[in-house]
Amino acid sequence: MSLDSSSSTEESTEADAPRVQSDLDRKINRLFPGVVVRKDLVKAVKGNAIVPTYVLEYLLGQYAASDDEATIQAGIDAVRKILADHYVHRNQSELVKSTIRERGRHRVIDRVAVTLNEKDDVYQAEFANLGIKGVLVEPVTIKAHPKLLTGGVWCICDIEYFHSDDPRFVPWILGSIKPIQLSNFDFEGYLAARREFTTDEWIDLLIQSIGFNPEMFGRRAKLIQLVRLIPFVERNYNLVELGPKGTGKSHIFSEFSPHGMLISGGEVTVPKLFVNNSNGRIGLVGYWDVVAFDEFAGKKKRADKALVDIMKNYMANKSFSRGVEALGAEASMVFVGNTSHTVPYMLKHSDLFDELPESYHDSAYLDRLHHYIPGWEVDTIRGEMFSDGYGFVVDYIAEVLRSMRNLDFSDRYTAHFKLGSEISTRDRDGIHKTFSGLMKIIYPHEEATRDEIEEILRFAIEGRKRVKDQILRIDSTMSNVKFRYSDNSGTWHDVTTLEEDEYPAYYNQRVPREADDSSAEAGDAGGHRNDRAGASASEPVSTTEAVPNAVVLLEGHRDFLENQRGVSYDSLLLPYLRGASELTIVDPYIRLPHQGRNLVDLLALLASAKDAADEVSVTLVTKAETGPYEQAHLLMLNDIQESAAAAGINFTVAWDETIHDRSIRADNGWTILLGRGLDIFQKGSGSQFDLAARRQEFRQLVAFGVTYIRGEASR
Repeated sequence: MSLDSSSSTEESTEADAPRVQSDLDRKINRLFPGVVVRKDLVKAVKGNAIVPTYVLEYLLGQYAASDDEATIQAGIDAVRKILADHYVHRNQSELVKSTIRERGRHRVIDRVAVTLNEKDDVYQAEFANLGIKGVLVEPVTIKAHPKLLTGGVWCICDIEYFHSDDPRFVPWILGSIKPIQLSNFDFEGYLAARREFTTDEWIDLLIQSIGFNPEMFGRRAKLIQLVRLIPFVERNYNLVELGPKGTGKSHIFSEFSPHGMLISGGEVTVPKLFVNNSNGRIGLVGYWDVVAFDEFAGKKKRADKALVDIMKNYMANKSFSRGVEALGAEASMVFVGNTSHTVPYMLKHSDLFDELPESYHDSAYLDRLHHYIPGWEVDTIRGEMFSDGYGFVVDYIAEVLRSMRNLDFSDRYTAHFKLGSEISTRDRDGIHKTFSGLMKIIYPHEEATRDEIEEILRFAIEGRKRVKDQILRIDSTMSNVKFRYSDNSGTWHDVTTLEEDEYPAYYNQRVPREADDSSAEAGDAGGHRNDRAGASASEPVSTTEAVPNAVVLLEGHRDFLENQRGVSYDSLLLPYLRGASELTIVDPYIRLPHQGRNLVDLLALLASAKDAADEVSVTLVTKAETGPYEQAHLLMLNDIQESAAAAGINFTVAWDETIHDRSIRADNGWTILLGRGLDIFQKGSGSQFDLAARRQEFRQLVAFGVTYIRGEASR
């Protein structure tokens, strides 16, 4: 049996077996009892109910917030019964109305929107799925829940029926109404529990709370997901995310929080968003913490110029006008849309805002954006990416985030770092708001190390730099900005975007980069360089001795960033292995099918690069697999050996249980130290029709480093 078939058998067995809790799951349940839920339960209870995740988890949090399997199963049954008895399906609305009439009173779960009937001076509710209108609502209810006036809120309601001969009389009577959201929580208890988690554990808990399996995401990918939460924790935060379809850009803003409103970009009007001057009613920004615009991209989409102008003013000044009166609001603005071109295409032909409607492709508007999430780095959502671990009940974490909107953590980096003086006030504000948001999300207890602070400071700077660099392409009158920061030793660190490192010729073709000044050069000489696609702790040394025709090879260290593309064994390894007749690959983890395929890719590359009449000897030093998959491991390596022999590669295996570091040693004098061995690529979709499965340069990387050492040739 091959290792591939063994793996699939294991997966099917695990799917049928009872779920085994991880150490993190047990810790989550111990420290946050009653406010966490197993994330795969939503699918178990949802059925065909078209209802947001936070509504389902609100119910699961009441009945299934436990790690006891019996309690969970009983909770699932209870929630299913509640949905069956009270959730209103549109195609069953007449049956529900009949139930209310016959019983006289019935509880329903529905989306409720309230309007003011000025003629009769009364508030009237409309139930989206039930299909009834004109239901009277007491003014005291509106005072307690003003969001009912802003397009609809999911609620649990008691509805009564009373018939009258008066044709103007509405027979439906609202007995009670309760919006589905948490009423209170213990913030100090939240902070105390946070202190019990490591940073990695806490980030994984947050990723599981969003609904994703953290094992499927690298560190950078996790931070990108967490940036999507910043609008909920930071007032007046302006965020944009453009990227391919199917990456979950709008999920958080429609499903995650009862305090966010997702609307179609084509449905935006001044009265709906800001204020209706005819009746003085405040729009969405006055009631919601986050207003997100879905499907915002589209060059041919038209936008009201008055809307664009008032939006620019609001995004800059947190205020808008109602006639002569200026009003303020705290809603964060999020713009998400799809791209139709690759990043290098956009950089070569226009800019990374290319997909926006013409009215918004304006430097004054774009300059109000605090952060640009590179949606092209986010993997397409697949079933395997969803979590079955424990995470916060979403209305709980939504209330936690909302409670921290009053806090400001933007200066928490100043004890260790200082932003460059060239960074403008608006750029600085964008960096500060992103930094503050991530600090509140990841380190609400304000206990972060210097390295942890630097990590999110760099991430915040990169997101604002991505915005500013594209503005410079659009508006040549704006001055260039050097995005960098210094540490307490006075060493300066430049920050680049990932696409700048990947495609420098296209990224910089319209905006010539200024030469580094002497202070920056001195700073880089004293610390680490930040050219992340090819950085070296010490300046790389060029050498041509091993390769004819003046092919330049760099001796030194290079770092590669998570999500980077354009790297293959062909460019990374082969130039250093040409001419070698004997190689030793040291990698303790050549066990799983994808690790075996990585090895085969390298051997095939060596075979294609050598003369057909030559042979190359390759020894793999690795650790032996033990347990039920030992035989499958040996079979995989045997298959590789037989396949390689046919191509002139003499492949042998040496076992060593003590190895840890990964390297390749060649008898041409080169040694390559590989931080992650051959396993440098992220897991793809698995589809045989995915180009990334055929060409390594189309795959996204995990973060890793490689060091090239030139020495005496082996004898």
